[in-house]
Amino acid sequence: MMPNVILMISVALVLPVYLEAIHGMYPFGHPELFYKKSNCKPIPTTLLLCHDIEYSEMRLPNLLGHETMKEVLQQASSWIPLVQKQCHPDTKKFLCSLFAPVCLDDLDEPIQPCRSLCERVEQSCAPVMSAFGYPWPDMLDCSRFPEDNDLCIPPASVDSFVPTTKEVPQVCDACKDKEENDNEIIENLCKNDFALKIKVKEISYINGDTKIIPETKSKTIYKLNGVTERDLKKTVLWLKDGLQCTCDEINDINAPYLVMGQKLDGNLILTSVKRWQRGHREFKRISRSIRKLQC
Repeated sequence: MMPNVILMISVALVLPVYLEAIHGMYPFGHPELFYKKSNCKPIPTTLLLCHDIEYSEMRLPNLLGHETMKEVLQQASSWIPLVQKQCHPDTKKFLCSLFAPVCLDDLDEPIQPCRSLCERVEQSCAPVMSAFGYPWPDMLDCSRFPEDNDLCIPPASVDSFVPTTKEVPQVCDACKDKEENDNEIIENLCKNDFALKIKVKEISYINGDTKIIPETKSKTIYKLNGVTERDLKKTVLWLKDGLQCTCDEINDINAPYLVMGQKLDGNLILTSVKRWQRGHREFKRISRSIRKLQC
């Protein structure tokens, strides 16, 4: 397995770690591997990446070498933010052809994505990934896929692209850009249990929520109320229902963020996420408000 490097664009899109999701891909052009080992499995409703696709059964092992459904579910969630970025209408089709390849009882060979499908998605989505510091993975080199023929999955026709009618995921409440005066900033600080300046180390997705682990050394504490040092020793922050909304605020793993939230049932739940921009007028006001904070 390749090193665990976690990003969730998106994607979003801090986009999730894409490289981890493609470890162990079977060599293309060796269908005997599938003839011996593959079997059809129903696509579970928990496989959110491939929810509501045109077929209901998938092959295991898949084209990425995942041999259990648990592994598929864990790895596929990291790619949801890229789909949410809507960099290409066929992104979901392409990824699902790898994570959840269609399974037909009377066909021994796996049905791979056509090279043209890969090329179109790469052309549109590689710049998005690159913006977050992740090159298009070598394991998804489009030359590995077959030329267009009747036994591969082609791109959709131009006529079927209707992005204007696609449902755009809503922005997470914690990530909405809000204009606040000094009094509102202090009020927001006071109603939350914690305020931290962090850099993001890892982002992952669990049961539909976004799990954020900050870099320990870059963490600055501005406010704690009911949050103990033990809570912060191994800080885990949660963005509730993060897979159902987008958070473009968290789109650079190297950037600092001001995050605020509340402690609920022992978990640190984010209510506000702002990218920290040194010298920016808003953050000068926030810094000033933090220094004179009296709740």
